Amino acid sequence: MITLSDRLQRLPGYPLAEVPTIKRRLIAAGMDVIDLGAGDNDAPPPAVAVDAMTAALRQPALSKYGFQQGLLEYRQAASRWVERRFGVQVDPVTETLPLIGSKDGLAHLPFAVINPGDVSIIPEPGYQAYIGGSMLAGAHPYIAPLRPEHGFLLELDQIPEETLRRARLVFVNYPNNPTAAVATVEYLQRTVAICRRYGILLAYDNAYCDLTFDGYRAPSIFEIPGARDVALEFFSLSKSFSMTGWRLGFAIGRPELIGALTRIKSYTDTGPFLAVQKAGAATLDQAEALVIPVREELQRRRDAGVEALRSAGFQLETPKAAMYLWVNLPSGIASAPFATRALEETGALVLPGSAFGPAGEGYFRIALTVGPDRLREAARRLGTTLISISRGELAAAT
Repeated sequence: MITLSDRLQRLPGYPLAEVPTIKRRLIAAGMDVIDLGAGDNDAPPPAVAVDAMTAALRQPALSKYGFQQGLLEYRQAASRWVERRFGVQVDPVTETLPLIGSKDGLAHLPFAVINPGDVSIIPEPGYQAYIGGSMLAGAHPYIAPLRPEHGFLLELDQIPEETLRRARLVFVNYPNNPTAAVATVEYLQRTVAICRRYGILLAYDNAYCDLTFDGYRAPSIFEIPGARDVALEFFSLSKSFSMTGWRLGFAIGRPELIGALTRIKSYTDTGPFLAVQKAGAATLDQAEALVIPVREELQRRRDAGVEALRSAGFQLETPKAAMYLWVNLPSGIASAPFATRALEETGALVLPGSAFGPAGEGYFRIALTVGPDRLREAARRLGTTLISISRGELAAAT
């Protein structure tokens, strides 16, 4: 009999694992499903990306192994974009690394710095790649709950000093998934200071840096003095350019840290498809213009969704960034039963906060992946579910 590893069996459930199956069943039964689950924008990828990819597919050399070196043109475009966007200079050869989406780098990073039993600090609610990669690497995960009274910020100074001394890695993600919270420069300064004090590698997940509203500008961690000593930063083309399935991102940081991640990935993959990197280079060189319509449409959706949800009886903040709404449920209503009932009875698909870890309980996440009218209809359906639950038709989970 084949025995599965303890590490595999300890992994928490992945929040999207069962959603496609349920969605297919409901659609087959004739239900109109409004999918607000995965953060997968419904806009098409940029024409410049499609054109560059099409041309690249006709170049046989770009169908060869890319290995970790990848396409120099993509590395150079990434470093140019970082300098334009943040005023930060990185060497395209030694301080950048192409990734098969930022998830690839985030999940593999623990293998470069974690010894069995070392602590990895994981924000909760948070992206499941953080805890998954850490546990598979043998880390002891320290769960840092993100609290609304602290602006959903991961505050390292609230973690016991003994834990900080054992910690080798911390994941920080702002603009945040799932809460859509943002971080101030002052917060980043004290976070970098603590990481420097205890020798903790700071994995800064900046996938949503260009999806910002109302004049807010999301910084790079490398705008903070001293961050180069302790940080790697991860970027993705998925969200800003509607290229989720293309699986393309990159990491930046000092050569020793990029080299460590490169060495790990040399044993797990041969890098992103070179033709995709060619398309990514063309996209990054026009990034500022390409992201404007995406950002504007997301802001329209945000405004429509916030207004409709409040009218339907929910409480939520108006986020300054990301592509999510983090919606508070009334006390006593558990998020998983609420989300299940909303989907099964109304076709409104949202993710329960508990899917992002126990600290996410009491909330649900909406992805702004449909237009304003569909968001309003989804809010109406969710409100109907809320009313029926509030009348006692569904007991809260104990």
